[in-house]
Amino acid sequence: MFKRTMSALIGAPILLGLIYLGGPYTAFLVAVLTLLALREFLQIGVQMGVNAWYIQTTAAAAVWLTSLYLGREEWIMPALFVWLLICLGRLALTYPKSPLAEANFNLLAVLYAVILLSHLYLLRQLPRGLEWTFLTIFLVWATDIGAYLIGRQFGRHLLAPKVSPKKTLEGSAGGLMFCMAMAITFWYLVGEDSWITYVVLGLVIGISAQVGDLFESALKRSAGVKDSGKLIPGHGGILDRFDSLIFALPLVYYGVILLS
Repeated sequence: MFKRTMSALIGAPILLGLIYLGGPYTAFLVAVLTLLALREFLQIGVQMGVNAWYIQTTAAAAVWLTSLYLGREEWIMPALFVWLLICLGRLALTYPKSPLAEANFNLLAVLYAVILLSHLYLLRQLPRGLEWTFLTIFLVWATDIGAYLIGRQFGRHLLAPKVSPKKTLEGSAGGLMFCMAMAITFWYLVGEDSWITYVVLGLVIGISAQVGDLFESALKRSAGVKDSGKLIPGHGGILDRFDSLIFALPLVYYGVILLS
């Protein structure tokens, strides 16, 4: 618990500070997080017996991040399309040496660890991006805290027993309630839009954060590992710490665009 608390006290200000500064600082943060997350994802694949394409996936990540940082949004879809063709092409040219599961896993590695997580930068770049990014982070943290506190005190019915033996329906409901309460509080203190916008985003974040957490748990269980890495004392790896945000960030980004 001490290591976990100290990591949070050190890591949270660094994370929020780099996001607050924006621009190249957030770009640096996202580059580091995505590349570390990609490495962890590929290592999980190795534990599952999958051949990880370290060079190809890193190159794909570099192209994607470069497109974002140069503001060349028109490159994004072509880059994604080319990466899809590379994965399918390698399957076609090397089958059965490279089975479908291998192509699928390496395709997913870039989609999950790089593209979804890089929406942290995209969200920060929006008008009022600092507000939306902080809102997402604080609501995800509120969801985690609420699920832990309510689940520990009142949890009786398991939510997904084959994925996580400790998560309960009561904890999930508590996480959603804490998230909604934080969304209303955020609207009251700094919100410039209708309260309905914050309620909708709170509902989206409260649900997606928990699904993201369960996905990463299922991924680790498939590989038979406890943590995605050991980088953060008391927390595990980057994926362990950012699994909820990975699902929430793109939904908030596109939700803000649609609701604005």
